[in-house]
Amino acid sequence: MLLNDPSQPPLSSAKSKIPLFVFVRHHVRFFCTPRYYFYHYYYYHFSASPPMASSFPAIFFPLFFLICLTFPTAHPSTIGVHLLSNLLETQDRERAPPSLQLAAARGVLRRLIPSHSSSFDFQIVSKEQCGGASCFIIRNHPIFHRRGDPEILIIGVTGVDIVAGLHWYLKNWCGSHISWDKTGGAQLFSVPKAGLLPRLNDNGVFVPRPVPWSYYQNAVSSSYSFAWWDWKRWEKEIDWMALQGINLPLAFTGQEAIWQKVFQVIGVEPTLIFSSPNLQPRSMHCQNCSTDFDDFFGGPAFLAWSRMGNLHGWGGPLPQSWLDQQLLLQKKILRRMYELGMTPVLPAFSGNVPAALKSRFPSAKITRLGNWFTVKSDPRWCCTYLLDATDPLFVEIGRAFIEQQLEEYGKVGHIYNCDTFDENTPPVDDPEYISSLGAAIFRGMQSGDNNAIWLMQGWLFSYDPFWRPPQMKALLHSVPVGKLVVLDLYAEVKPIWISSEQFYGVPYIWCMLHNFAGNIEMYGILDAIASGPIDARTSENSTMVGVGMSMEGIEQNPIVYDLMSEMAFQHKKVDVKAWIDLYPARRYGRSVASVKDAWNILYHTIYNCTDGANDKNKDVIVAFPDVDPSLVSIPQEKYSHNKNQVSRGSMLNAITESFDQPHLWYSTSEVIRALELFLKSGDELSGSNTYRYDLVDLTRQALAKYANQLFLKVIEAYQSNDVEGVTHYSREFLDLVEDFDTLLACHEGFLLGPWLESAKQLAQDENQEKQFEWNARTQITMWFDNSDEEPSLLRDYGNKYWSGLLRDYYGPRAGIYFKLLIKSLEEGTGFPFKDWRREWIKLTNDWQSSRNVFPVKGAGDVVNTSRWLFNKYLQSPDNLQSLNEAAGKYAI
Repeated sequence: MLLNDPSQPPLSSAKSKIPLFVFVRHHVRFFCTPRYYFYHYYYYHFSASPPMASSFPAIFFPLFFLICLTFPTAHPSTIGVHLLSNLLETQDRERAPPSLQLAAARGVLRRLIPSHSSSFDFQIVSKEQCGGASCFIIRNHPIFHRRGDPEILIIGVTGVDIVAGLHWYLKNWCGSHISWDKTGGAQLFSVPKAGLLPRLNDNGVFVPRPVPWSYYQNAVSSSYSFAWWDWKRWEKEIDWMALQGINLPLAFTGQEAIWQKVFQVIGVEPTLIFSSPNLQPRSMHCQNCSTDFDDFFGGPAFLAWSRMGNLHGWGGPLPQSWLDQQLLLQKKILRRMYELGMTPVLPAFSGNVPAALKSRFPSAKITRLGNWFTVKSDPRWCCTYLLDATDPLFVEIGRAFIEQQLEEYGKVGHIYNCDTFDENTPPVDDPEYISSLGAAIFRGMQSGDNNAIWLMQGWLFSYDPFWRPPQMKALLHSVPVGKLVVLDLYAEVKPIWISSEQFYGVPYIWCMLHNFAGNIEMYGILDAIASGPIDARTSENSTMVGVGMSMEGIEQNPIVYDLMSEMAFQHKKVDVKAWIDLYPARRYGRSVASVKDAWNILYHTIYNCTDGANDKNKDVIVAFPDVDPSLVSIPQEKYSHNKNQVSRGSMLNAITESFDQPHLWYSTSEVIRALELFLKSGDELSGSNTYRYDLVDLTRQALAKYANQLFLKVIEAYQSNDVEGVTHYSREFLDLVEDFDTLLACHEGFLLGPWLESAKQLAQDENQEKQFEWNARTQITMWFDNSDEEPSLLRDYGNKYWSGLLRDYYGPRAGIYFKLLIKSLEEGTGFPFKDWRREWIKLTNDWQSSRNVFPVKGAGDVVNTSRWLFNKYLQSPDNLQSLNEAAGKYAI
């Protein structure tokens, strides 16, 4: 964005007949802001053609200045920002010193592109110097004369703003691209050598944030993506956050150690909470474990759900070394976030308590919750305990938790996440009762931090019919105005801000959810991302205060996150077609016509999902149907899309059904054409890691949909009593799984090995190594508990397209099913459904406890492997017809 103000109101001209008083009254709201004076100071000093020079007499400037002195108001971009002005001022005062932020920003630069560490100079300025809002400014450095001098000066209000400005320059002037390492990493080959960086025009570039916050993470991201991270990986992620302009990230690591200390404060012995570190996880039938508090937390891969009160004990107990290790890691994470000028969001007490607290405080209002997806409501894992927010003990524990974090970390950003009602409906719908609950929850935060702000995920408003307008208003208005911020968690598909009249006056953050459980699926709604935040911010009486990325899992679909991160700085809707035209050149470092054409196809197909369905990956390979084949029937409609919004709970329930048709919202033949164009570019782009990742991903996407149709052919042959057909198509399916694994093995972004090895590397001894690996294997397969004949109700929810997982687990699982199909036909008996379940469940439980090792580095030629698979499976006219016509053919 060049120096201008896209929201500037029209000005009166000399010929206007509007009275001066009316003219002044109409425009004083705009002119009485620091931003206005910044724009015009900058234009008149750095631009050859100042704005409005002919239509706005210079004498009016001092006139408006006097008016502003008389009526000193600073109007924010939205009503919501105004409501948070006191907090924003407090955060500005408490931010890390400029010298520390500059040092942290230079550290990001050195780690990203060390060859250019002297090419950029950074400078921190106040918001007043930046027009009253956070921003970055990019200029040619005035002292640059020869190679070795700093070439580009980047100015910002915080370290994050400066690093975001660095990314903006590299992206838009040097044609570079930055994504997660697993998705190809950074493409920096297009950046010219030091001393030859592109120059800007004399005016430079001024990019203010339209809203103050850029939020990041979901309450479950910590388990689906971050569970096994060490400091090295966290440092990379914080660098990535800063480059994307993220300044409001969740910081949930290490909170179990805080809880341990809080329980000591309230008189509960920690030895009763945590048992010996040498014990096996409870899910592996731990013997001699304390039955009091040792199962309060889940294992390392399931902490997100024990924190939310969905489960307890599963995968645990947590060894003391884990608690100590994670607390130290959290301190490093927070220190770096603070150094960059970020505001970490810390957890707050939601009411989830250990069962033994009931005996410690017998008069407390503690309720046992219902079952959350355990088989037969197994009390070892289900039915956690919730302390009523109206009980005086709630505030006491809430205060202790906040104070313990302050004591441990030294400082806080005053924003705390609490989701007491996330998939946990209040017992009664009386608005007064709901209001009392909300007020009590906030008192727990405020008693520990007088400047506390409650950050709440708005997911509950998306799915639970309990939250009708009176109940929703009661909760949102139970907290003083400006002390609650809601995450409109799924705004790219179902924006609540529209139906709730901007959350009934409460500030909110427009978020893109996009991904469930870290599943790997090419998917997105680019048009909604490019326009949704702008529509929300510019709507009448907007209370929007930020944009956010609230995915459940990361390291997938880099194009979606590249565009979404830009929206933190975009004031106008993005022309996605024009943006897409530039994307492949930035991502791969050069422009190739065929791959550009391919991305235009992908934009109109895969990345144009408008059916309103939740994209929970249920491809047959990774979410094999637990179905009696005789129950599969042909529906009336050719395509069967779920157009109704459903909750995460509903999606989980759907897994318990025998067969749920995989989501398909695009023409598969067009996507295969895009793959063909990608392959055409292979010889030119094979050296690009970003291209290799995308090629594997696109080939994977096409083959996954082909595999879905192969499965249906198996079922069709079975229903026709065609044993040869079942044998043929099942063999082809299993061969495809093997070939699929070979493809995924070519790139580090699609390997099982790193997930398992990173889990084991955090262990202190062999017993912990077994426990942590069991956690890692279980999350991506059965997920939760099972009996010998009843699978987990959450099976395959965390499925992954990872090499090793296909060959070692998904393939053998499908083989069991196909073997029993053939046996059923040969013996003339019905499908042995119980046998299928017993064998499958045993395979899964054995695999979860196994210890075989998988590669952590990619091996194989991506381009040649993809071409081979394309020719083998996708080039045949018969196969193309099958993909086009059979999509959505079968359902229950």
